Amino acid sequence: MAKRDSYEARAEELLQPIVEANGCEIYDVEYVKEGSDWYLRAYIDKPEGVNIVDCETVSRAFSEKLDEVDLIPDAYILEVSSPGLGRALKKDRHFEKSLGQEVEVRTYKPIEKQKEFQGILKAYDKDTITIEAEEKEIVFAKTDIAIVRLAFDF
Repeated sequence: MAKRDSYEARAEELLQPIVEANGCEIYDVEYVKEGSDWYLRAYIDKPEGVNIVDCETVSRAFSEKLDEVDLIPDAYILEVSSPGLGRALKKDRHFEKSLGQEVEVRTYKPIEKQKEFQGILKAYDKDTITIEAEEKEIVFAKTDIAIVRLAFDF
């Protein structure tokens, strides 16, 4: 397991009791480098949506736990937030919860001369996702997908 994956998995374990105590759930945890800085991002959610107080409460408790355990020896920036309306779907639990909802799919390379698709998420498995767009089903190999996110209109 790569160091990054190890940090994310361990951070999620430490975060779980904190979010449960605050009536939230973990949507995702990621450890990423942007520019010269490393970020540990925790995305939390709850059925009615999270607010700034939820994020602040979880962030303070999580920060204390991370300092206590000294999980990541290098400097990083901790962020706790909502996954947002156009949340990325990465894990099976994200796809499961989003079945029947409208999604946007972006591919690395053009498929039928386009790289962006929108439709209803119909199915997924470990290798593919299926959407219904314009009364036809499109099956994408997960390896061809740059990002899948919930679609939203303003």
